[in-house]
Amino acid sequence: MYPTYCSLVAKPIYTLYDIFVHLDARERGIGRQLLVAAQNRSVADGMARMDLTTAKNNVTAQSLYSSLGWVRDDVFYTYSWHPQARES
Repeated sequence: MYPTYCSLVAKPIYTLYDIFVHLDARERGIGRQLLVAAQNRSVADGMARMDLTTAKNNVTAQSLYSSLGWVRDDVFYTYSWHPQARES
């Protein structure tokens, strides 16, 4: 989790990045435990919200996020820019 600042709400938020459960350890509730721990930390640290992204086809993760109260943003697109791509 990375702390950052949301200028729209003028409050700090966390960005949850690179959450991963090894294939051999899946379907044991570990992902849920990690997310709940992250949510608890966010509350304890007084964050206004947490953000994360996932692949459009990762329906398993999306189902988990929804079950824990995460709300999918259907309004905004996410873009990335890579400086190295300009060199090619």
